Amino acid sequence: MPKIQAATVAEHRASQRAALLDAARTLLSKHPEQIPGLAEVAQHAGLARSSVYSYFKSRADMFDALVIDTFPRWSAYVEKHMDEAAAPGPKIQAYVEANLQLVARGDHALARALASAGSSETLASSSRLMHDSLEAPLRAALTDHGSSDPVRMAELVQSIVYALSRMIEGGLPLRTATGLARELLSPYLDLDNG
Repeated sequence: MPKIQAATVAEHRASQRAALLDAARTLLSKHPEQIPGLAEVAQHAGLARSSVYSYFKSRADMFDALVIDTFPRWSAYVEKHMDEAAAPGPKIQAYVEANLQLVARGDHALARALASAGSSETLASSSRLMHDSLEAPLRAALTDHGSSDPVRMAELVQSIVYALSRMIEGGLPLRTATGLARELLSPYLDLDNG
């Protein structure tokens, strides 16, 4: 039996599994158009190819696990930035900017790559949970800001995120995209007074 690198076997297994998921995430982020095989992921993680099968039944199984692992990270990142803002207007702006930052650093490309590699059922379920978890604080901030229809207003804010995301992926610098979002949203959010 190989020597474990943690206090317990369970901690060792969790660490090895996390290393494999991180390796897959890194490989996909670098080349989202190329879905890596298990051997490539194991090599990148510094593990034997055969050890991958102790954690995942197949490449699809590994990418399903990566979907389940990645989407909550996106939500947590956005919520953290929203929580750092004190007033509703800045919270809404933080929502937009945090999402755009994730797109600019490649997380959206990773999500698209995962969509092509993972099972549609896992992706749909995780995607729905992520969007639900993201919309709840956005709607709350919109309600606190005085929106007469926070559900529809959340859809409008999200459409700005989608449009600017496409622009970023098309080459628009993050700073420019953020500036455009501020220019468009500032009159509604009253950022100078919030």
